[in-house]
Amino acid sequence: MGKTYERIDGRLRAFIQAQPVFFTATAPLSGDGTVNLSPKGLSGSFAVLDEHTVAYLDFAGSNAETVAHLRENGRITLMWCAFQGPPNIVRIHGRGEPVFRDDPRWGELLGHFPGIDPEPHGLRAVIVVRAELVRDTCGYGVPFMSYDEDRDLHQRRFGREDNASLDAYFAKKEHIATSIDGLPGLPLPLPPLPRTGE
Repeated sequence: MGKTYERIDGRLRAFIQAQPVFFTATAPLSGDGTVNLSPKGLSGSFAVLDEHTVAYLDFAGSNAETVAHLRENGRITLMWCAFQGPPNIVRIHGRGEPVFRDDPRWGELLGHFPGIDPEPHGLRAVIVVRAELVRDTCGYGVPFMSYDEDRDLHQRRFGREDNASLDAYFAKKEHIATSIDGLPGLPLPLPPLPRTGE
C-alpha cells in the first residue's frame, strides 16, 4: 500500500502544497523526554524549496518544543493527510534546522513565502527540513472534513506586538527559552525582525 519516493516532485509535491494543515513531530534524545506533536496551518506558510528540502514558518506561540528538539538533534517528521479527495497520507522524515532572524539566510528563505507578511504573526524562525525518507500510505481511516478558511486569531493576537513587547511576552513564558525537558529553546532576546527588503 505504501510507497517510498526519492524526491519531492510531481503529484507528491502538488498534494502536500494543497493541504491546509500539516503536523510536525519531534523528540529529545533522552528516552524519557517529551515527544512533541504540533499542527501547522496558515495559507502560504509552507514551501517546497527543492526536490529534497521543505520549509515552514515558525510563528509566535507559548512554547518552543520543536525549536529545542531541532537544536539538540535535528530529527523531525512532517505529515499531511487528505481530508478531501482520494485518501492519502504523506510523511517526510528528515533533519530540520531552525533558521533565526539574524541568520544570513533569513531574507532569501522568506522569499519562498511571498503571501505571508511576517510582522503580524511574530515570526520567530524558518524551519528548514532536509528529507531523508519520503513515504505515502493509504489514509483509509482519515475522515472527510471540509476546510472553510484560516482563523484570523493569530494575526489579531500578535499583530499588536513589536519587537520589544514580543520579547517581553516570550520572557514570561516558561517553555520558550527552555523546553519542557530543559533543552535550549528559542534564543532570547529575539533579534529584531529585519525590515522588508533587508
